[in-house]
Amino acid sequence: MADDVLERFFGRGVPRLGGPPVANPRLADPVGLQLLYDEPLELEAPEVEKALRDVHPDLSAATAELYFVPPHATPASPDGVDPAFMGLLGWDRHVVKVVGFTAPMPRPAVEACVQPAHIGAQFKDIAYRHQAHVMLYYAGYDHDPMEQYVALAAAAGALAYFGGSFVLNETARTAVPAAVLHPHEEDGGDLLASFRKLPLPFLFCGFVKLEVEGVAGVWMRTHGCHRFGLPDLAIRARGHDVGSATFELFGNVLAYLRHSGRQFAPGDTVQVGDDAFLRLRARTDAEWYLESEGEMLVAEPIAEHEVNR
Repeated sequence: MADDVLERFFGRGVPRLGGPPVANPRLADPVGLQLLYDEPLELEAPEVEKALRDVHPDLSAATAELYFVPPHATPASPDGVDPAFMGLLGWDRHVVKVVGFTAPMPRPAVEACVQPAHIGAQFKDIAYRHQAHVMLYYAGYDHDPMEQYVALAAAAGALAYFGGSFVLNETARTAVPAAVLHPHEEDGGDLLASFRKLPLPFLFCGFVKLEVEGVAGVWMRTHGCHRFGLPDLAIRARGHDVGSATFELFGNVLAYLRHSGRQFAPGDTVQVGDDAFLRLRARTDAEWYLESEGEMLVAEPIAEHEVNR
């Protein structure tokens, strides 16, 4: 049985409707989330499976399989930490790979996500003191990156019931309390629909504020939008006090691009309010802090008469 799980974990097998999940071997660079634990990992497949099935009716037939790795069975990883277990979560067309570690996540990776997160310092300290972590990778057959991330969020929320404290997105450089991914009254009983409505910069992409030495103001930018085929966005704001407004602006622009199928290019102008207009440009070589894995568009305020006609 364990050998069969590992075979399917590595994409060896033929997926069949109603059959056990088989990881999609064609996903070379899958989206992922990371889950931090305040206490030692104690996961058992039946309990994880039940938690998954309780997330939403769409997961009523979800399965969870975990293979606990003997310490001597794998070579040492480059950072000296070997996985404690590997497994597959599956439902419908979705498959999620689970890799658990009984040690903390590497500190630089955690800091890159937690330091810019919009949470109190006391909560960041809790994240830094975590004892174990789980890596989640999408390994299913839905091509929509939103549905891939929704599946990961559902899996992370279920696994968080067993001591998870924070969910990270390394690509997006962001972190949120794990309880955010649990059901709430405002979900109206449809947690997956709530995930689909999350502003992209909240978790599936990231929103970071930067103070750059020698540069006035505060740079605000996104990370990880390339996962949706969208550009990252940046703007130099007057101060931290406009952070919430800028987060909302970026979320609205990205939602517009995703739903409309439109594309922006350097030189385009955008109206973002009754009397607010922006021109988009590419980042300069000197703006190293705006480097992006995909396209980066920098927004600069302009007057109405400067708008492209």
